Amino acid sequence: MTIDENKLHALVSMAVTDMSAGHGGLMIVIGNKLGLYKAMAGMGPMTSGDLAKRANCAERYVREWLNCQAAGGYVNYHAATQTYELSAEQAMLLAEESSPVFIPNAWEVGAALWHDEPKTIEAFRTGKGVAWGDHHERLYCGVAAFFRNGYAANLVPAWLPALDGVVPKLQKGAKVADIGCGHGHSTILMAQAFPQSTFWGFDSHAGSIEVARANAKKEGVADRVTFQVAKAGDYPVQDLDLVCFFDALHDMGHPDAALRQAKKSLAADGTVMLVEPFANDRVEDNLNPIGRMYYAGSAMLCCAHAISENGSHVLGAQAGEGRLAELAKASGLSQFRRATETPFNLILEAKH
Repeated sequence: MTIDENKLHALVSMAVTDMSAGHGGLMIVIGNKLGLYKAMAGMGPMTSGDLAKRANCAERYVREWLNCQAAGGYVNYHAATQTYELSAEQAMLLAEESSPVFIPNAWEVGAALWHDEPKTIEAFRTGKGVAWGDHHERLYCGVAAFFRNGYAANLVPAWLPALDGVVPKLQKGAKVADIGCGHGHSTILMAQAFPQSTFWGFDSHAGSIEVARANAKKEGVADRVTFQVAKAGDYPVQDLDLVCFFDALHDMGHPDAALRQAKKSLAADGTVMLVEPFANDRVEDNLNPIGRMYYAGSAMLCCAHAISENGSHVLGAQAGEGRLAELAKASGLSQFRRATETPFNLILEAKH
């Protein structure tokens, strides 16, 4: 084989960039947990000593951390004064926990997956699955935090209004089920926005349901939100106006059974909302940074869990609208459309 030196150097450069990002991700997690970003937000240029004092950390470590941040473009360095500054945009990404683009907690998912590497290798070799509940505990908090802010920014103001006739029902008083609810953030957001409606959150992971119940109590909606351990194909509520699957259906080994149960539990004019990772129907159209991230998560989480359930389907995180439409229609949901989308999600509507 003839080696093209330019292509080789480009690949090496790409690999070094990826290694840099991996190391930098750990620094982002550390900066978040130590409050370093928050200590910089809105303060203007600071020396490493200034930041160390504000964050109650050791200056020599903080100096290296700041230089790492500056090298990655997450902090601005002023050479003339040897000071560091967090811009408003950087603060929105790294310091403001309520921001729709707050990113540090997402690295908890990667930390969990590194920890579970032996399980993934064994799964690859044997073809066996890895259940959601068998992963490191950092996974559940990381996933919940990663999706929570995006849901907060989009669910009530954009996604629900994109569904046909759903918001007026919620305002008047509707019955809603959130299937695969995890820590309950999506359920709670809807309950806060529509106090006349009643909500149920179901998940097969008992630990997540415990957290969801605590979250509902903390947010003051426990009187109209019920969280229960239940499988997606069997939950005890009927005549629902809205059944939601938030980034969950593709993880299930039997999504067809989940959709049949959704159809069975719907009121005559009810709606199913599928929020799924954004994906095009063809592999070649998903070969981009978002697709790369989702395919990786799919191999280690989504497919692994579906296989652990002896799944009839192993959709993966990049199922695409076409496959999901076929599945919904085969389950008896004859009306199917894309209601709206974001760079990270498809929001799909299905009805009888």
